[in-house]
Amino acid sequence: MKLTRAEEELMQIIWDLGPCTVSQIRDVIAEQNNSKKPPHSTISTIVRILEEKGYLNHKVYGRTYEYRPIISRKEYSKTSLKKLVNDYFNGSMDTLVSFMVKEDDLKISELSDLVERLEEED
Repeated sequence: MKLTRAEEELMQIIWDLGPCTVSQIRDVIAEQNNSKKPPHSTISTIVRILEEKGYLNHKVYGRTYEYRPIISRKEYSKTSLKKLVNDYFNGSMDTLVSFMVKEDDLKISELSDLVERLEEED
């Protein structure tokens, strides 16, 4: 299930923190933005939506809920990339890479280095 921008930002924080509470998430957001902590209710609502969508689960310790990711960052990245390729590049990774090279988002030398590293891993 696709995430909104706010949901994805929270998931990035949760992936970085590992098991965490809403208070810990609020601390990270305040630190990242050099601002006040966002309202507890706002973050709690987004976290519950993430749980409903199947991205998180929780453990209860008294009145404290500790949330943990069910879906890994790698798994989410893979799914998101496949969706991007299917939606915008007719399902072709070749077309995506060609587009990135033409747009100067990926240099030929970077592509060559990447191919070399991938060949070494095999």
